[in-house]
Amino acid sequence: MADHTYAITHVVGTSSEGIDTAVQNGIRRAGESLRNLDWFEVTEIRGRLGHSSEVQEYQVTMKVGFRYDG
Repeated sequence: MADHTYAITHVVGTSSEGIDTAVQNGIRRAGESLRNLDWFEVTEIRGRLGHSSEVQEYQVTMKVGFRYDG
């Protein structure tokens, strides 16, 4: 197995549907800009509430690791 060097960036995915969708949205969008995504770690879960205290949006903060080329 070759040695790898990684960088970590923070991504916040959002969704009005749920936490899983917020994770998928964040990873999908990060993958449009970054290459070699290898792993993620959810570090925070929070949300935004509406006027009558219903959940309007789920927000998931993640660390995303990606490998440097070469």
